[in-house]
Amino acid sequence: MGNADRIIRLVIAAVIVVLYATNIITGTLGIVLLVLAGIFVLTSLIHVCPLYIPLGLKTRKKTE
Repeated sequence: MGNADRIIRLVIAAVIVVLYATNIITGTLGIVLLVLAGIFVLTSLIHVCPLYIPLGLKTRKKTE
């Protein structure tokens, strides 16, 4: 996973947490989005997105 991909995931996760904390998103939708935010943070930290593997996507620049 490339750096841009990781940064985008972390920003989206932060926005979701702020929206939930300010009660803009609540209920079931809020919980589902918080779980998604957690997944985004986890995949950013481990540098791998499990969905990218079967789809053959690579966002990391090749090093030569």
